[in-house]
Amino acid sequence: MALDDAGGFAVWRTGTALAVVLAVWALLAATRITRGEEDAGRWDLLLAGRVPVTTVVARHVAVLAAASLVAGSAVFAGLVAAGAAVGGAAVHSAGMALCGVFFAAVGAMTAQVFATRASASGAAVAVLGIGMLLRMVGDGVAALGWLRWLSPFGLMALTRPYDGNRIWPLMVLVAACLALVTGAAGAAGRRDIRDGYLRSPSGRAPRMWLLGSVQAFAVRRLVRPLAAWSAGVGAYYLLIGVLAVSMTDFLTGNPRFADLAAQAGFTGLGTVRGYAATLFALLAVPAGAFVAVRLATLAADEAGRRLILLYAQPLTRARMLTAEIAAALGGVIVLTTVAGLATWSGTQAVGADLGLLAALAGAWNVLPVAFLCLGAGVLALGWAPRAVAVLGSLPAAGGFLLKVVAERSGLPAWVGQLSPFAHLAAVPDDPVNWSAAFLMTAVAALAAAAGAIGYQLRDLRT
Repeated sequence: MALDDAGGFAVWRTGTALAVVLAVWALLAATRITRGEEDAGRWDLLLAGRVPVTTVVARHVAVLAAASLVAGSAVFAGLVAAGAAVGGAAVHSAGMALCGVFFAAVGAMTAQVFATRASASGAAVAVLGIGMLLRMVGDGVAALGWLRWLSPFGLMALTRPYDGNRIWPLMVLVAACLALVTGAAGAAGRRDIRDGYLRSPSGRAPRMWLLGSVQAFAVRRLVRPLAAWSAGVGAYYLLIGVLAVSMTDFLTGNPRFADLAAQAGFTGLGTVRGYAATLFALLAVPAGAFVAVRLATLAADEAGRRLILLYAQPLTRARMLTAEIAAALGGVIVLTTVAGLATWSGTQAVGADLGLLAALAGAWNVLPVAFLCLGAGVLALGWAPRAVAVLGSLPAAGGFLLKVVAERSGLPAWVGQLSPFAHLAAVPDDPVNWSAAFLMTAVAALAAAAGAIGYQLRDLRT
């Protein structure tokens, strides 16, 4: 909306990203300074006095709300200083600030419902994810446009800054913020201190499944995080499939937007297969991050001294590492398969021309980049165990950024060729680049071998 206006263009490029950053900060800060401080026992003396817990929670939320309003004021000042119209800047900055207040209140509410900070933060992040999905579906499917009224991000979009400057969505967002703040304060006064409405079970029956070997235990450790990653990636790519027809039609009818997307590294969006191939390339980033995080978990277990008794047994490091690598490999194959199936399901729902095998081929096409991340992670585990997550994610996240920057900044062509994304074919629109896939897999295997050697030679972190 209003892309011909400087303010409207700024809102399009930065509005949603800044709102998500502010929302994440607000909800995490809320759970940390309410549930986190209470669980740590730092509220005990305070609450033993004359100040009730309801007042304490309300005042903390008020401080977070004030911080969000300051952030919104900064957005307003920046837009006005850049020459944008004051009316649109006021509407957009108000929506931004209220989005922060909303998620601060969400964090405060989940901190009353759940008895641990981790559970409260996870539930608040889930609310944020649902809000983003509602906004995306409402924007992409005309018949479901009403879903935007159920999301703070959707309400921000409905204000239409610089293209109508609507106030009613802000009023709805204000009402939602007030209801959540009031509910959080009220809920705090009806529970025990250091407790929540949903408590973790005090005991449970023993769960002995997949404890018979090191390899089975590696799979057991993988199941829950893989389920969470698969749910998130699957939901995103299901939405990608549902939007396939509307996005390709839009870009076909608006070649200027297609040109802008191509300049940002997204080419071939005019057909369903090209659209799928372009967005499947992005799958390499979460797939690579997944394997890097799995290896970082092993490094964290080592630093947390949880492997000492295990390695005191007749168990070699090579066997333990091999089991973790095999589990991570299996996990990333499952993750990409879920993405392919979700995309195919979405396209079938809207009648788009994308076959099952084509969708799976596009998803599996990014596996060599994930293998590079796995190799880099093992290499870091052996020689730089404090940086496993960063170095393991570098081929995917860093490689994508390098490709985009090299194409946009006029750097020499060989710089862009250093990115593994430069050697990925646009599958299923084009055939697989098998030579590049085999080369990346070989490099990953060599890096993993070097990392395994380093892991066996170095001392354990204790």
